[in-house]
Amino acid sequence: MAYNGPALEIERVELRRIELPLVRPFETSFGRDVHRQAVLTTVYGGGAVGWGECVASATPGYSAETVQTAWHVLSDFLLPALLETPLEHPSEAPACWAAVRGHPMAKAALEAALWDLYARAHDRSLADLFGGERETVPSGISLGIAPSVDDLLDWIDEALDRGYQRVKLKIKPGWDVDVLETVRSRFSDVDLMVDANAAYTPDDIDRLRRLDDLGLMMIEQPYAGDDLLDHARLQRELATPICLDESLASVHAVEQALDLDSCRIVNLKQGRVGGLTNARRVHDLCRDQDVPLWCGGMLETGIGRAVNVALATLPGFTLPHDLSASERYYQRDVIDPPFELNPDGTLTAPDGPGLGVEIDLDRVDQVTVDRVELAR
Repeated sequence: MAYNGPALEIERVELRRIELPLVRPFETSFGRDVHRQAVLTTVYGGGAVGWGECVASATPGYSAETVQTAWHVLSDFLLPALLETPLEHPSEAPACWAAVRGHPMAKAALEAALWDLYARAHDRSLADLFGGERETVPSGISLGIAPSVDDLLDWIDEALDRGYQRVKLKIKPGWDVDVLETVRSRFSDVDLMVDANAAYTPDDIDRLRRLDDLGLMMIEQPYAGDDLLDHARLQRELATPICLDESLASVHAVEQALDLDSCRIVNLKQGRVGGLTNARRVHDLCRDQDVPLWCGGMLETGIGRAVNVALATLPGFTLPHDLSASERYYQRDVIDPPFELNPDGTLTAPDGPGLGVEIDLDRVDQVTVDRVELAR
């Protein structure tokens, strides 16, 4: 990638904590969400504004990071470091706050705002700046644990009617094999995958072997996030590919997982690996090794979704993504217009400057519950 033109000019930065109601509660093996809490980052400079979104959840179920920890790390460490350190390019951001250990989601949120600012200053879309090769990206849907099997079947019918290219179902012990057998008996030809969010242990291997009979695209994150060795052992026992998510919290972790054959598919979340710069490194690594790759989602608003869609235009992404229409989660998003699903089950990558979406500032103000600003 080659970047030319004016360097980053940063005058002030802002954090907002927002809260939006979800259209439908979203339940996984580690909890149930009825609202989306998030931290938005805004960077001002040179007459332009860049936006980012932190993907951390309100509770430490998916990862140790939360909305509260991200707010603390951003306001007390990352923002001051950014204002004190001249940057020529957003890819320099990880080095800017290398002294801060961990907290990749907080770092990614601020880096995304820098990429947006930089792309706007160059009057280029983020997808174009990153070398994206697609105008649209294939969209899948992630369905949480339902109140009943009948409800789940209705949800799948609804998703297929809307045109989603594949369906991902959340599972956990007690909501897995029997449920999936019922789903398969009704939807025999649907591209189907499951996501355990680390709900199983090696003691559950007999139950997991039964998933091999269901014609699944992949089984996502069956074991704990820090357990690459047992995932490698499980992959040797299964014909169905394992996909890792929570385990892959850095570029190095992806390298280790591929070396160990802990997975054969990678879910790439730019927030989980510390930002777009690291996400591009993971993309290139997987592409070089012919490892199938797709972009995961974290209930993002349109801001975070725009970042993901831009990333997913890169050529190494070969599978449908967890990138759905705004209406999947929100009656009113914080961008206008919202993301809409195309008739062929894709999302169109915005081609305007930066993230390519217009921020609905009135809506952002309505859902803001806390706010802080720092200036040079």
